[in-house]
Amino acid sequence: MIRYSLTCDNAHEFEGWFSESADFERQVATGFLTCPVCHSAAVSKLLMAPSVSTARKKDERQTLAMDAMRQEALQKLKEAVAAVKANSEDVGTKFPEEARKIHYGEADARGIIGQATLDEAQALVEEGIEIAAIPVLPEDVH
Repeated sequence: MIRYSLTCDNAHEFEGWFSESADFERQVATGFLTCPVCHSAAVSKLLMAPSVSTARKKDERQTLAMDAMRQEALQKLKEAVAAVKANSEDVGTKFPEEARKIHYGEADARGIIGQATLDEAQALVEEGIEIAAIPVLPEDVH
């Protein structure tokens, strides 16, 4: 897990934990990562001093970083995401189009999941279409 010190465009500072650096980039690009104070999606990393350690200390760091409560919360989140995916139709990149069809009564109401760019997601919200981002979670949650 990687811990970043983050800030939003309103200067609120907070921390975020990611399975890898690409995880941070994906969450910012999809608008999933927002400030917990003002909900701004304009989030960036703060400068941090690098943490250098030996390979044998990696397990110790991970153990400290993911205490029992965090592991349990992450496991519950993983189960919730799995339940959403199991009860939804994956429409892939056609998500914005299918969401509109359902919203305007042109297609049967059903749970769908898929991909949308940040601009597409914002346009759906502006049209009054209720959507939610599904987080990308690390695979090695025990």
